[in-house]
Amino acid sequence: MALAPEAPVTARFGLAFAQNLYTAMVRRGLSDRALAKLAGMSHNTIGRLVRGEVLPDLGTIARLEVAIESDLYPAGLRSDFPPSAAHVDPGTGQGNPPPP
Repeated sequence: MALAPEAPVTARFGLAFAQNLYTAMVRRGLSDRALAKLAGMSHNTIGRLVRGEVLPDLGTIARLEVAIESDLYPAGLRSDFPPSAAHVDPGTGQGNPPPP
């Protein structure tokens, strides 16, 4: 999945998280249902997270990292963005794009 250059920083972190989650599931040989059982959540939620349809909250990240025994949060991604990338335009809801 590719994001538009003007996509907000949260979308970029969400996509990186989804990719990390998918990679960890493949590495452990876990299906959506198997991970859902380990993490105590629905398989539909796991599927939506893997597809990048929803952003996880901190509690969900923690539960998944413990269940899958792997770091999932996209550490180091922050350095790809200038401080201005955190700004969200109240009129459009869009953030500044990351550097090229």
